[in-house]
Formats: sequence, structure tokens, C-alpha cells
Amino acid sequence: MTHPLLRFAAAALATAAFAATLSACTPLVLGGAAVGTLVALDRRTSGAQLEDEGIELRAASRIRDALGERAHVNVSSYNRQVLLTGEVPSEADKQQVAQIVSRVENVKGIYNELGVMGNSSLSQRSSDTLVTGKVKASLVDARDLSVNAFRVITERGTVYMMGRVTQREADRASQIARTVGGVQRVVRLFDIISEEELQRIAPRPTAASSSAN
Repeated sequence: MTHPLLRFAAAALATAAFAATLSACTPLVLGGAAVGTLVALDRRTSGAQLEDEGIELRAASRIRDALGERAHVNVSSYNRQVLLTGEVPSEADKQQVAQIVSRVENVKGIYNELGVMGNSSLSQRSSDTLVTGKVKASLVDARDLSVNAFRVITERGTVYMMGRVTQREADRASQIARTVGGVQRVVRLFDIISEEELQRIAPRPTAASSSAN
């Protein structure tokens, strides 16, 4: 059975993301205990997690300063590898965004998946957020996967999956994502690790969580 705290955390994140899409004016706070658990279960080092947050903030700010409202760009960083999704008006803008991000401190690589087209509508973004939530929920339900090992981003029906996972986990998660309603395509951007490495980095359950099971 899926641990109740993991199900709550995944549901809370999906709800927060959906609400943020619909209303950027309402602040949302996820409980400290849930956040602490998610950080502890993440397969990145704590330093990498902080660097990824910094990359996303700095890159988004610099892109906004350069392109303003004429572009819709999402920056997702996992283990210092940056995924760019959204829409820009021209191919030149697409390349400019990549150049801006490449100059951000700690960035090691860029996946430039920006579409050259008009900005997506609010309804499309809301639909994408719901798809992301459904994919995460499906990963939570899979007993042989850890949802916290995956980063899921959806853009115009395409689901991008990031994370430090084994080949088995990558194949299983991709298979699950493809069965979710609304998913048109799945793009895998995984950092593949061995089963032995997974055993070394996998978080061990705490005494409290063990007694709760």
C-alpha cells in the first residue's frame, strides 16, 4: 500500500500547481513536514536541489527581463540539467533564451523544447497542469516506483520526465505515463543510474515512518 504521507504530498503539490496556474495572486504554502519529507526522499543531493532552485529563479528572471510578456517560457532544472518549455515568437528568440540560460551559474546542460508559436492559452496550461497531476498520481499508485524520484512537466500535451532512475524505473514510469488520459507524447530526459547506485543513494525509512507502517 502506498504510504499515506507520499500520497498526501503528491496530491498537495498537484493541487498547489493547479491553483497557481488559475490564480497567480493567491500564495500557497505546503506544510513544512511534507516539504521536509520530499526533500529527504529526493535522490539529488541537498546541494543539487538548492542549485536547481537557484537556476530556475535566476534563469526565469533573466528571460523575463529580455523577452517580457511576448514569450511564455518555463524553466525546469533537475540535477543542473535545464529543460526549457513553452512558446516564443521566433527561432531567434528560442536561441536567445538558450544563450541566456547557458550563462546562468551551475547550469551543466540544456534541453531546448521551446515551440516557435503564439503563447498557449490559460485553458491549455490548466489542462497541462491537470495532466501532470494525473501522471504523478499514477506514479504514486505504482507500488514498484518512488514518485519523488521523478520530475514531471507537461507542455501542450507532451509529458517530459526527468529524474535519477534506473533503466527499469525509466521504462516503467514511461509506460505508466503513456496510459494517462490527455498525454499525447512522453519525452524521457532521465539520468540513468545502476541498480547498485540506487541502493547506495535510496533514502532509508526513519524509525518514525517504519513504525507508522
